[in-house]
Amino acid sequence: MTIYDERIKNLITDMTLEEKVSQLTYTSAAIPRLGIPEYNWWNECLHGVARAGLATVFPQAIALAATFDEDFVGRVASAISDEARAKYNEAVKRGNRGQYWGLTFWTPNVNIFRDPRWGRGQETYGEDPYLTGRIGLAFMKGLQGDDPDRLKVAACAKHFAVHSGPENLRHVFDAHVSKKDLFETYLPAFKLLVENGVEAVMGAYNRTLGEPCCGSFYLLKEILRDKWGFKGHVVSDCWAVRDFHENHKVTATPEASASLALSAGCDLNCGCTYPALTAAYKQGLVTEEQIDTALTRILRTRFKLGMFDKPKEDRYANLNGDIVNCEKHRQLALEAAQKSIVLLKNDNGFLPLKASVKKILVMGPAAANIHVLLGNYHGVNSRLITILEGLVEKTRDRFDLTIDYHQACMMYDENHNTGWTVGMAESADAVIAVFGLDNALEGEEGDAIASDFKGDRKYIELPPWQLEYLRALKNRGKPVVLVLTGGSAVAVPEDIADAILYAWYPGERGGTAVADVIFGDVSPSGRLPITIPASTDQLPPYEDYSMRSRTYRYMKEKPLFPFGFGLSYTTFRFDSIELSEKSIAVGGSVTVSVTVSNTGARDADESIQIYIIKDDRADDEPIATLRAFKRASIPAGKSADVVFNLTSSDFNSVSVDGESVLVPGSYTVIAADAAPLAVSVEKGASKPIQVKINVA
Repeated sequence: MTIYDERIKNLITDMTLEEKVSQLTYTSAAIPRLGIPEYNWWNECLHGVARAGLATVFPQAIALAATFDEDFVGRVASAISDEARAKYNEAVKRGNRGQYWGLTFWTPNVNIFRDPRWGRGQETYGEDPYLTGRIGLAFMKGLQGDDPDRLKVAACAKHFAVHSGPENLRHVFDAHVSKKDLFETYLPAFKLLVENGVEAVMGAYNRTLGEPCCGSFYLLKEILRDKWGFKGHVVSDCWAVRDFHENHKVTATPEASASLALSAGCDLNCGCTYPALTAAYKQGLVTEEQIDTALTRILRTRFKLGMFDKPKEDRYANLNGDIVNCEKHRQLALEAAQKSIVLLKNDNGFLPLKASVKKILVMGPAAANIHVLLGNYHGVNSRLITILEGLVEKTRDRFDLTIDYHQACMMYDENHNTGWTVGMAESADAVIAVFGLDNALEGEEGDAIASDFKGDRKYIELPPWQLEYLRALKNRGKPVVLVLTGGSAVAVPEDIADAILYAWYPGERGGTAVADVIFGDVSPSGRLPITIPASTDQLPPYEDYSMRSRTYRYMKEKPLFPFGFGLSYTTFRFDSIELSEKSIAVGGSVTVSVTVSNTGARDADESIQIYIIKDDRADDEPIATLRAFKRASIPAGKSADVVFNLTSSDFNSVSVDGESVLVPGSYTVIAADAAPLAVSVEKGASKPIQVKINVA
């Protein structure tokens, strides 16, 4: 029960059946006689308020995950929700109640990035269920605020569930998973957000285990409502209910599709099918009680957002247009980009660039490309700083330094003229090559207009024409700094460059952030929220949803770069790890104390990651599992003591029946700054340290 339930009940009592049904689509109609204004539920804020004009454009979601910083991500989300409230307040004053100007945001995407070919993986927080859950929770809390009775905006965990491509099959695909994989990998992040009060959950387009996700009694009723106790509302993905009869063929008519979705617990339809509920009621397919239940849930969200209260009673009414893309938020976007950039390689400490570098050649199709700043589901503003612009601005007062630029090759296709520009590198002291992907090559079905696979990628290597040009460039014998852009794993030959930075889709000030790192004003501190396989050949079939051989937790082959990995301009050493207890039982907890030293000459941030390994594990159990992480700022030559708290549930295993159980035995607790694989230290990660614990 909430403080609004009596008001909601009275409102519903005064509605006709047709008026009730009119509220259950994303374009909810106005009912003037009852004081209900029209409302459009469809709004996006994946990394800034999207599709509604001016907004701060933060780095893409996958980049935010690369910060490995929950508190910081919460600050970003709070800034986004401030802008969202401000834009809503100004829009309502002007009578604008249209799409993308509301307060119900279909964010965050907590699907697991199980396969790097999925174009929408950039929207997620990576491949690990724990990292995804923690970053997703921080984002959700930043959006919704801390008032238990009043939401700043409503967040939505999507896409429930087992959804990660293929994009070209999503309207017909049936994802088959074991219960072990379902509860061990695909559901934990959703569960965490539900337990902490996420207001909405969005169903996925696909079927899972035979049922369409937006009409799945197993997912929506048995798990979400009954097992987890979800109290918010469920919304369909857009036109997903229409897929029931047009594509999945599990129903024959719109009335049957609407009935199935409503009966399973889908309260709100993004699409065109729920108007058929009036006819479905007359045909005896749904009851008015079912319609009232769904209506109660979505009206409760609107009441919690203050839509039926006077403006002076709204604690967020003072937020206005001045805050949108304000200087404070622009600085926050810059900090986010700086923290997210991952240094993957740095031979002989070539970066940061030395003062002896007097002539720089910037090359590549991503250097002057604003699309590589944006990713998908983005806002816009008039001050987007490309990587080329950031580099040039950084050298504004360097009259002893020459910087030149050439596009070098095409982003989406082979050059039609000879690559004579490669020769320009011969007179340069350093080449900064900005290559990779943009939102035309990877993204959602229909959005990625340069993709041959509706937004997905067929291979994870660089496009061959880009790779060919890079190889020719490196063969000129000059140092090459490769800046990669994209939102997924990009496999490149390790000898293609002297230094490699992954900049992701870094947002409106991405160019400034990249320049800050290259010239040494900022030490790189991002960490990979994904594994980068060595090649596409290491991947299982894309349509296979088994976690076998996927992600750092189950992959047995040697990756190119491991999960959690990222270099710095300094060096760190893990000195000690201690446990407060030598054993743990059901309901117990243990404190993990880790001492880390900065053994280099620069102040920098380190991301301390705690992994658990079951010593006597079965072949289908994770190789290692991330259970905690913290980002710590450590001055040069100093040490930091970082403390974590683990509970008995952190040692749980998931059975073949999907049950989480504590299995007695010996376990290893590891502190590291990358997944505890042999390749991690080989690539330059700090040597991990470990301690044993007995689980009783």
